[in-house]
Amino acid sequence: MAILFILPLLWMLFASVDTNAIQSLKIPENITMDNYLGVFGDPTIVRSFMIGLLISGGQSIIVVIISVLAAYPLSRYRASYKKPFLYNILFLTSLPMTAVIVPVFQLFLILGFIDKIWAVILFLIGTSLPYAIWMMKNFMDSVPVSLEESAWIDGASVFVGLRKVVAPLMIPGIFTVLIFTYTGSWGNFFVPYILIQSPEKMPASVTIFQFFGNYGLVDYGQLAAFSVIYTAPVVLLYYLSQRYMSKGFSFGGASKG
Repeated sequence: MAILFILPLLWMLFASVDTNAIQSLKIPENITMDNYLGVFGDPTIVRSFMIGLLISGGQSIIVVIISVLAAYPLSRYRASYKKPFLYNILFLTSLPMTAVIVPVFQLFLILGFIDKIWAVILFLIGTSLPYAIWMMKNFMDSVPVSLEESAWIDGASVFVGLRKVVAPLMIPGIFTVLIFTYTGSWGNFFVPYILIQSPEKMPASVTIFQFFGNYGLVDYGQLAAFSVIYTAPVVLLYYLSQRYMSKGFSFGGASKG
């Protein structure tokens, strides 16, 4: 199974630096960076990357903040509605996006939200929150309440305890939710393709489709270079999160003092 996934990856890497890239996997005879220069030299492609970063980054940050605030009462407070509410959240995570896109499109059309980047971010936030809250609540359950009690004794408020005690101990969970949300948004083709109509507002996830389909003869070298660049933000996010997650795990031995 690993070999089956590695072969397309090798084709993408080899074809991105090959002057005569084809569909078949082959080691390039002449290595060149012209394919990457051609991608970066196209202002439409560069703009699509910036829009994709704006949509994915904005959605991820907002989802993390809201999910932390929503998970706190679900984790810390006892209420009769908590279990039904959690089951409703779990149900919402199972809804396929294709099942709600038609009524959402009609609603956005009535409200004038079609072809608005911020409206796409709003929709992606709404569809990502249920699962993000569910995951964040499970991570928050692992943080002992006794640590917050120590902070409360010292005069800290609930929000100060959440920010200075709970959040640092939840860094691995926060980055897990962040990565899950970001990768889901970064690779999302369906939602922007339906809700955005202007070509200049399309993110990279849609531009790669148009780049492949608008030419009679596909330039596989530039297509592979585009794909390599497209994977870079996710790989970088994983790399940075590994460092912060390791720091977060160092809090694992914390105890009430």
